[in-house]
Amino acid sequence: MSKKDKLRGKDLSDMGYNNHEIISLAMQIVGKGYKHSSVEQQLLILRQLIDNPQQYVTDTILSPIANKLINDQVSAIPEYEFRKKNFAIYGADGIDQNTIEQMQNAMSLPITVAGALMPDAHYGYGLPIGGVLATEGAVIPYGVGMDIACRMCLSVFDMPATVLDNPKEKEQLKKIMQQNTRFGLEIFTDQEREDELLEKPIFREIPLLRSLHQKAADQIGSSGGGNHFVDIGVVDIQHFPNEFNLPVGKYVAVLSHSGSRGTGAAIAQHYTKIAMQKRQLPKEVAHLAWLGLDEAEGQEYWAAMELAGEYASANHHHIHRRIAKALKIQPAAMIENHHNFAWKETHFGKELIVHRKGATPAGLGELGIIPGSMTTPAYIIKGKGNPLSLQSASHGAGRLMSRRKALETFTGKMMRDELKLKNVELLGGGLDEAPFVYKDINAVMQAQSELVDILAAFQPRLVRMAQDSDDGD
Repeated sequence: MSKKDKLRGKDLSDMGYNNHEIISLAMQIVGKGYKHSSVEQQLLILRQLIDNPQQYVTDTILSPIANKLINDQVSAIPEYEFRKKNFAIYGADGIDQNTIEQMQNAMSLPITVAGALMPDAHYGYGLPIGGVLATEGAVIPYGVGMDIACRMCLSVFDMPATVLDNPKEKEQLKKIMQQNTRFGLEIFTDQEREDELLEKPIFREIPLLRSLHQKAADQIGSSGGGNHFVDIGVVDIQHFPNEFNLPVGKYVAVLSHSGSRGTGAAIAQHYTKIAMQKRQLPKEVAHLAWLGLDEAEGQEYWAAMELAGEYASANHHHIHRRIAKALKIQPAAMIENHHNFAWKETHFGKELIVHRKGATPAGLGELGIIPGSMTTPAYIIKGKGNPLSLQSASHGAGRLMSRRKALETFTGKMMRDELKLKNVELLGGGLDEAPFVYKDINAVMQAQSELVDILAAFQPRLVRMAQDSDDGD
């Protein structure tokens, strides 16, 4: 937290104080009662107070604020009906109880109609990663997630996989990858960033998007940190060659994973805050506040979300275009899909809003990509349209542990040995994305055999990630 000279109303508003009368009272009491404390310490006290006001109802200084908060929360929570609803779980043996309970809470929302947990599911913010939630007439910004439209994109080239076994050609591919990808804070500064998407009128029509236009223009064609990557590897086409416009065989392919960058994150934060102000829900579901699609804010979020989806797709297309240009060959096939998004779909005879937070669309015949880790295969899949999963599948292998736990558990040597064993070269990345932090992708695929067919496997050989990993879905 940066040093501040005095408390500001915005600081309190940002941490969840929504009543102006309470904000004014809190600033007055804390400013006077803790005048010898730093502003950072005062903000910490206020954070603890709003998180658990009941704990401070007898506090000699803070009780007036605590009682106001409690009364405000009680009066602000409408008489919504929260009740348990059943949902399908795939690969339940590999999903921890906290994640299941988080999904149960999401299912209890009055707007929820149906849901499912994918076999890669793990605990997230609001909705589990790997959670699929269908609602009626409303969208949940945090049910979509922070990295709106995080997605996969695969280009398969009519180039024999044997080039990756030639040291000279592999070195050239490595240079192409490094020259044509950017991660984290790095962006392209050349003249190849133009995109007609950036000229869309919606960037001028919605004030938030107007303020994000320059960021979007700067970051286009780049990837985030964390689990985002660009790989060059081998696609082994053993079956379904028509899907790839190539004969059975092994080919060079490029696989990318990234989303809508800072633009999507800002949209998610902005509209989640609005939703939480409109609907102050019980603490366990507070971040699942929704916006009605008949409300101006809901319509605005939907438009911004769809733009973020187009922007995420454009980012991938820029990456693949640059690499294809450097390779001097166009892809024989391109397969792509979102996995942090909301769709209007018909299920059970009615139009529903299907949130797939870390889940892949798997409608009948729909193609998609489910990655493993930096040393294990990604699978190109075709959906079976299973209604119990809301026509969904996992978005990857799923994490076994937090980033902090990974950094505490593994060493650089352990990761280097694993990379060498699997014949993978890593450019960037960190221990928080080590192969060991992920579930067994083959076990995950087995757990969703009712949901998808596997068309082919992609094995990474060159893996490019941000130099210092940070969060990503």
